[in-house]
Amino acid sequence: MAHEKSTRVTEFIFTGLNYNPRLQVFLFPLFLRFYIINLIGNLCMITLTWIDSHLHTPMYFFLSHLSFVDICFSSVVSPKMLTDFFVKRKAISFWGCALQQWFFGFFVAAECFLLASVAYDRYVAICNPLLYSVAMSQRLCIQLVVGPYVIGFMNTMTHTTNAFRLPFCGPNVINHFFCDMSSLLSLIYTDTSLNKLVVFIVAGAVGVFSGLSIMVSYIYILIAILKIHSANGRRKAFSTCSSHLTAVSILYGTLFFIYVRPSASFSLDLNKVVSVFYTAAIPMLNPLIYSLRNKEVKDAVYMAVARRKFFRT
Repeated sequence: MAHEKSTRVTEFIFTGLNYNPRLQVFLFPLFLRFYIINLIGNLCMITLTWIDSHLHTPMYFFLSHLSFVDICFSSVVSPKMLTDFFVKRKAISFWGCALQQWFFGFFVAAECFLLASVAYDRYVAICNPLLYSVAMSQRLCIQLVVGPYVIGFMNTMTHTTNAFRLPFCGPNVINHFFCDMSSLLSLIYTDTSLNKLVVFIVAGAVGVFSGLSIMVSYIYILIAILKIHSANGRRKAFSTCSSHLTAVSILYGTLFFIYVRPSASFSLDLNKVVSVFYTAAIPMLNPLIYSLRNKEVKDAVYMAVARRKFFRT
């Protein structure tokens, strides 16, 4: 016991992205630009939702929380990743790693179920438009936002508690640029098959249940759209869902690729490449998807700019 305490890992070392030093001049500005666009885009979505009365609807209430989660989700990883571009020894403390993994698991699961909440909102809006204001009550909207945060908390408590109770007494070099669960478990010499199974089951349950909720909602939406006789009406109905479908496809495609598959299928190096995409690029793309493909958001931006010019004159 004394020997275990004396050799217990107190910090971890990231291998990082293993980039060619010549690429650093290109990669750092690129990832920094991703992070800045993420912050500005999502903060603008939150601000527009609050100041524009036309966006005081359940859908934009959910989208404002999605923007908040995207900011936090990216901020858990990106600042540390950007800082490590300029240091040779990419270290993080044991408890710093635990906190990073805790918040990472929390916001990933919360985002999945917030996307399911948006899908349910679109289902009610298209399939029961006359009852929309009654069905999507303020109480239900709050429940559909609080629920994802509760699930995110339960998800991350399961993963983080199980992982950081393990005996990290040997190697401390993580083959990643953040405290990814699969990379952490690869450091343990003892049998971690149960831990990996728990990660697979819990992460799979989060992805499958939220994904099924979205899928069922869109099956009913598709049936309702096909019943619309007017081609213009069908186009208008589908346009209200296209941006959400795009965001869902991008996020779920990358998450299922990494977490819901046998651990031996792909290398950790390939995981790192895909992880860059969903930790840096997806949070940046979401506000662009919802703004560039959404007329109401475009109108809100136009009104905000026009109002600002009016007050200046």
